[in-house]
Amino acid sequence: MTWLAWRQFRTQAVAALVLLGAVAITLAVTRPGLVSSFQNVLHCKGVLACASARRGFVARDSLLRHLANALAVAVPALIGVFWGAPLIARELETGSFRLAWTQSVTRSRWMLVKLGVVGTASMLSAGLFSLAVTWWSSMYDQLQDSPFQQYDIRGIVLVGYAAFAFTLGVALGAILRRTLPAMAATFLVFFAVHITFSTWLRQRLLSPLHATSPFHWTSMGYQLGPPNPADWALGTEVVSPTGHALGQLGQGGSLFEGFQIHAGTLIFQGVGACLVKVPAESLRTGNISQAVQQACVASFHLRQVTTYQPASRYWTFQWIELGLFIVFALLLAAASTWWVRRRLP
Repeated sequence: MTWLAWRQFRTQAVAALVLLGAVAITLAVTRPGLVSSFQNVLHCKGVLACASARRGFVARDSLLRHLANALAVAVPALIGVFWGAPLIARELETGSFRLAWTQSVTRSRWMLVKLGVVGTASMLSAGLFSLAVTWWSSMYDQLQDSPFQQYDIRGIVLVGYAAFAFTLGVALGAILRRTLPAMAATFLVFFAVHITFSTWLRQRLLSPLHATSPFHWTSMGYQLGPPNPADWALGTEVVSPTGHALGQLGQGGSLFEGFQIHAGTLIFQGVGACLVKVPAESLRTGNISQAVQQACVASFHLRQVTTYQPASRYWTFQWIELGLFIVFALLLAAASTWWVRRRLP
């Protein structure tokens, strides 16, 4: 049975090996140029020289980098669409399942062998692709503010995504019994789950930390950010000395947009009237100096509370998310096997 499963899958396996080989060769050939350009960034002297070196490095092979990142997003979905969805659906459409299920091999063994062979190939392919892209992009990633910026297309999570997408395709193929509808449904459901997880669930996998600091105002507006620029900032809230929340920063609206003078009193919009003396020149012209603005803000004794996930948790998140998607994949595999045994003719 294992030999038959491999024989049915060998064309896709060879195609995957060829594509992975082409990707590996392309990345290996272009990486020495990136290393040389990155050395210019590391050893530059002077602000202008360093800025020029950085721009040159970022611009180098930018098309290839964007293509590799796009493929890293697409590879798990493509595995689910082209390897997972047709695995059972095509057998049901062509009627070949009747021959397979009337032999000495049980439906359960037939399913488990197919899931094992193609599922292992799916995770291995995604893992090798992620390894190659992560290795090639490592220098560029060092210039990013936070490792979480490239989270979905780096590291080990792609293995979990591939396992989930593959078993999702198998389950939908068994339920829908048609290849094309199963492929379309797999694509849509996978990205719906992926987007929901990345935008809402991931930040809740571990309890975030909170950092409290004085609220600062400059001529450019308020200052945002967690204690470490590499951390993953989830939100910043401004609170009064009594702990009353005044609002979230960076979410639009009229909160903390600036200052205005009303009836001879300086108003900090979104907070209230400042207990500072406004110079006569400011009253006449409406121009408020930076010193007066800062004195006004300081008089309120505001604090900003930043909720964040520290950069040190990056690999913890990766392992947790990998484990969760592997569990999802195992549950889908079990559901698919049950469906084939109990619900199909």
